[in-house]
Amino acid sequence: MDFAEFYLNEKECILCTAIHNGHGLVPLIAANMALNENERLYEEDPHTGYFTEICENRIIVQHSRFEIDLNRPSEKAFYIMPEQAWGLKVRKKTPAPEEIELAMSLYNAYYEKVQENVNHLLKTHKRIFVYDLHSYNHQRLGAGMPFDDPAKNPEIILGTNNMPEKWFPLVEMVQKQLISEDYSGRSLDVRINVKFDGGHFSRWLHATFPDQVICIALEFKKIFMDEWSGEVDWKKAERLREILASTLLGIREFLSEK
Repeated sequence: MDFAEFYLNEKECILCTAIHNGHGLVPLIAANMALNENERLYEEDPHTGYFTEICENRIIVQHSRFEIDLNRPSEKAFYIMPEQAWGLKVRKKTPAPEEIELAMSLYNAYYEKVQENVNHLLKTHKRIFVYDLHSYNHQRLGAGMPFDDPAKNPEIILGTNNMPEKWFPLVEMVQKQLISEDYSGRSLDVRINVKFDGGHFSRWLHATFPDQVICIALEFKKIFMDEWSGEVDWKKAERLREILASTLLGIREFLSEK
């Protein structure tokens, strides 16, 4: 299994990424992994790669954030202590230097490849837009227990981490479009910078490509799946993907005017 899949079409000005989609581990790191499959899966963002299929330019990471977390700065990307990973004991024993070195080589290779791909797109487009797609849990009391307070947990969160204010009208446009779509006879609860405002990846994109990349870090609440069993309701997932795709035309028009 490749660490990440990269799809590139230079004619397209939109890129969709799923950097926490994966579950894989290289053998060296797997041998020292204290978490079982279900414990890892719960904190990963499974099936976010499915949502990237609205784009021709896609990056889908197939390895676990417990191997290396691409949404954290390099010095915090490899979990060692429980306080770095929601109190979870991630490693069976103190990792050997070669384990950390391997993980960091994957981290560095990923960011180098992203930079290469974005630079390639910018040869054709003055600016590009990036959806940094994630998902989050909302039943942390346990399976069969009440869900977390919906007032504090929107169904979609739009994060504007480190984004120049001049792009906020685009974020508001995306929010309005998402809300306007029908989801099971109602509108989705879509809010900006509530609970999450984005992580290192979106911050890095804005810092590395100032005025050239506009990145929204989007979090789906896991309303399309049972976060404890991992079972997916594909009708709900498909509708969410359609709703996300409905924003693309407006994004393209915004980019063409700037």
